[in-house]
Amino acid sequence: MTEPVLVPADPEPFALPPDTTALMLIDMQRDFLLPGGFGETLGNDVTQLQRVVPPLARVLEAARAAGLLVVHTREGHLPDLSDCPPAKLRRGNPSQRIGDPGRYGRILVRGEYGHDIVDELAPLPGEAVIDKPGKGAFYATGLEQLLRDAGITHLVVTGVTTEVCVHTTVREANDRGFDVLVLADCVGSYFPEFQRVGLRMVSAQGGIFGWVGDSTALLSVLSTTAPSTV
Repeated sequence: MTEPVLVPADPEPFALPPDTTALMLIDMQRDFLLPGGFGETLGNDVTQLQRVVPPLARVLEAARAAGLLVVHTREGHLPDLSDCPPAKLRRGNPSQRIGDPGRYGRILVRGEYGHDIVDELAPLPGEAVIDKPGKGAFYATGLEQLLRDAGITHLVVTGVTTEVCVHTTVREANDRGFDVLVLADCVGSYFPEFQRVGLRMVSAQGGIFGWVGDSTALLSVLSTTAPSTV
């Protein structure tokens, strides 16, 4: 076992135990990030999410080198949409809906090109990939059991979007007793004001849902760690 290392964060340094910490990459999918994908068809500026990719790629590389458990998530549904509640399917007034043919295949349908993770962050063989039907990564998935079985107590959370799937997952993790560090430059929103407020909500009131830091602070700490041999 290795001793926890301190990562500068708000509201206070985050004590990260490398042996029991997992890096989570939430929904870094082509449908959300690429031009012409589902996110853009909703009228969003996908460059707001794309800027997350370079710092997150560096964190992913460092986490792998340090021996952290890596978990990727993908939001999407079965081809027959039987796991997509009608309320979710009809929500809003988009030009295209979940299951419709899109530029990258049927939108948010498992097995389609657009449902998968962008090339820069592609999972390595053996890394966990959690397919989730909802916003939160714990809902209707095996994520909690996977983390418990691996002895995970702390999470470093990254991905998109800050105010939706990231926030929901952070809240779910908090309710389950995990300590969570959100990396501000490794999460993204289509809406800058939601990004700012969403991050503030995590660390408010002494860290009501968790801690907020940045990739530079984490990388400086991970560079001093090595996988445990015990």
